[in-house]
Amino acid sequence: MKKLSAKDVTSEVLFNKRRNFLKLGAASIVASSALVDLMAKENLPLANLKYLKDANENDLKLNTFKEITSYNNFYEFTTSKEKVKDLAKDMDTSSWKITIDGLVKNPITIDVQDLIKKYALEERIYRFRCVEGWAMVVPWIGFELKKLIEDVAPLGKAKYVKFTTKYDTEMFPDQSRGVFSSITYPYVEGLRMDEAMNPLTLLAVGLYGKTLEGQNGAPIRLVVPWKYGFKSIKSIDKITFLEEEPLNTWQAQNKNEYGFYANVNPKVDHPRWTQKRERVLGSFFKKKTLAFNGYEKEVGHMYKDMDLTKNF
Repeated sequence: MKKLSAKDVTSEVLFNKRRNFLKLGAASIVASSALVDLMAKENLPLANLKYLKDANENDLKLNTFKEITSYNNFYEFTTSKEKVKDLAKDMDTSSWKITIDGLVKNPITIDVQDLIKKYALEERIYRFRCVEGWAMVVPWIGFELKKLIEDVAPLGKAKYVKFTTKYDTEMFPDQSRGVFSSITYPYVEGLRMDEAMNPLTLLAVGLYGKTLEGQNGAPIRLVVPWKYGFKSIKSIDKITFLEEEPLNTWQAQNKNEYGFYANVNPKVDHPRWTQKRERVLGSFFKKKTLAFNGYEKEVGHMYKDMDLTKNF
């Protein structure tokens, strides 16, 4: 990915719905009622993050902020993609802390806001592909997971990274349902160490210039663009370094339908959804699914000796 210079830094960036929009720097703008009206009309967020812009060299067409924040899987709230937004609107992440532990030299518990200050943020415009067959293009803002891993210094025994979503029955209504909940909580995901260290793997804290909405995984989530969306775990509470492969939530729910790797593979259908084609939100027609979601060049080497029909 192209390294961006200081001139590419922006503090508040506005995008139009489906065309390139004039990017407005907060330092050079005095907020006005006209500007607020314009943002509301275009369904644009009030940006509040400073970051390096993505040059979008692949010329990907972004989904709108409204599309990205109005159609989400987040079972902790509800199984309804359209209802998550309303249920998550009052989610309080102001004092959120994240713990990094396990097989590391430098375990730490840190406030997410302090973590954001610790690492320079950058925009990554990534394809996002759900195993259910829908897709979108998202301008995430965050930092490479690799940077955090290098700072906590994993021990030689550490082969995997386990991620855990926060468990809080007051915050997440489905967690409070106990044995009647949609899935078993807390939600767990995992990566092999080389996957976690890949430069594409991101810890995202925002999108479209703004801190994450609750339904998108506030205040911090994983983004692994070559894997199906369920691997990109939301609202992370803990990151643990392990010697053994962690059992991920969807593996535990149904091991015949979900494997550990979850790489986007158009040649291997899910029992309930074909993976050969996908529908980008906002588009009527489906299009061909790309191997590794279009990132084969960057990640394919990690799986060259694996049978991806068995290690799915």
